[in-house]
Amino acid sequence: MSQPDTDTAAQSPSSQQEPQIQTDGRRSHSEQMNQPAQTSQSESSHDGKDEHALHTNLKRGMESRHLQMISLGGVIGTGLFLSSGYTIQQAGPIGTILAYSIGALIVYLVMLTLGELSVAMPVTGSFHVYAEKFIGPGTGFVIAIQYWLTWTVALGSEFTAAGLLMQRWFPDSPTWVWSAACIILIFTLNALSVRFFAEAEFWFASIKVFAICAFIVIGLLAIFGVIPIAGYQHAPMFGNLVKDGIFPNGFMPVFATILTVNFAFSGTELIGVTAGETRDPETTVPKAIHTTLWRLVLFFIGSITVMCALIPWRQAGVGESPFVLVFNSIGIPYAGDIMNFVVLTAVLSASNSGLYASTRMVWSMGNEGMIPRWFAKTNRRGVPMLALCAAMAGGLLALLSSVIAASTVYLVLVALSGLSAVVVWIAIAYCQIVFRRRWLESGHSTSELKYRTPGYPYVSWAAFILCTASFVLVIFDVEQRFALVAELVFIVACYGAYFLQQWVRKRKKATEADDLDTLWVARD
Repeated sequence: MSQPDTDTAAQSPSSQQEPQIQTDGRRSHSEQMNQPAQTSQSESSHDGKDEHALHTNLKRGMESRHLQMISLGGVIGTGLFLSSGYTIQQAGPIGTILAYSIGALIVYLVMLTLGELSVAMPVTGSFHVYAEKFIGPGTGFVIAIQYWLTWTVALGSEFTAAGLLMQRWFPDSPTWVWSAACIILIFTLNALSVRFFAEAEFWFASIKVFAICAFIVIGLLAIFGVIPIAGYQHAPMFGNLVKDGIFPNGFMPVFATILTVNFAFSGTELIGVTAGETRDPETTVPKAIHTTLWRLVLFFIGSITVMCALIPWRQAGVGESPFVLVFNSIGIPYAGDIMNFVVLTAVLSASNSGLYASTRMVWSMGNEGMIPRWFAKTNRRGVPMLALCAAMAGGLLALLSSVIAASTVYLVLVALSGLSAVVVWIAIAYCQIVFRRRWLESGHSTSELKYRTPGYPYVSWAAFILCTASFVLVIFDVEQRFALVAELVFIVACYGAYFLQQWVRKRKKATEADDLDTLWVARD
């Protein structure tokens, strides 16, 4: 039986939603961990002085089943259903399987570090809050902008894709009509309540999961000759995996594929974003994290293994989804329409998660004072409507740039959003390393933590090093080298914007202080 929604006070990272790590004293662990639930917004404002603080409470409306499906929904997208064939062509069957295995391992290591942070400090918009506290306020600002951009650009892409997918069934209708319908639907789901968002995402993701499981089961039956498949007089088995050698195109394409896989797996970190609105995060967050690896292995590696076994790797994904090729070869009727529906569901799921993540990042930036605080205002249902509108506006701008300036602005945005996810992973791993060190230095023990990253510090440093290597080594991939340059320039620009903002604020405070001194002198 579900419990009623409870408000969680939205405090700054230095106050109510995380344990205080100090070097000059030691507080009760239970007191620290329970404080967020015991403190109301009326008892403490953002700066401790504002008696008319905005209502910025969010609702804890998500359950364990929601969190697990959201973590899957953020990962399983159109890339698996449509682009996987191209990946197989580049790296070969074994190379693709190897790349996805390494990518899954990297993601799992990052999620293990995120688990400790999310359980100890279950705050919405967690990544930049952690970066602000454990790295620096400038880095926190950069991480927030990076993650917001990742999902905003994705929103524009998904809205466009939804309109194009509907063209299969309604070829005479304009694409923008279906894109607009998708925008209205997703906006409404997010505007009603976090519970509506989570429930919709649960069912969107369930359809994708069911389709992939059905594909794997039917494919295995065909592989072992239980059901016939066109082009084979006997059971295909797994001969196609090594027919042309282990690495038919050499090993370098495998390396390039690992970079692509990292981008494909971005979205698993949504677990951290949802922690502040999840019931009993101490239980649900670790459970969702531990199921991430085997599900990634099952859905991605399992489906790709089936594709490679049934379709010669040189033919995979040439102009058509490998899922459709397999279904057609087995003789399943309406295979194209079935997969079009599944991919449409994937698009709706990705846009639903994307708008949620983008909204919470805008809300969190407002809550932390990085942007005007009224962006953190919530309505009686706990929905930050101003942040939601701002996030949707960003998605619409990305959608517009994909049409008007596709060869310039939009390509730059896509390049930035791809590497931004890896930057966030790097920050997560490093924040956990610093958090654990400060936790121990302040006199606490690891046994006090409700969830601990296993294998610390080796797992944490492995996550940091592998993610950093994935980022830096992009320079060896000619096609993605532009993305690395654009990302580095963007990071510098974000730091510049932050320090400019701080300079303007200091100047404003100095001016106000001078005006106050002048007023007192005039009165005297």
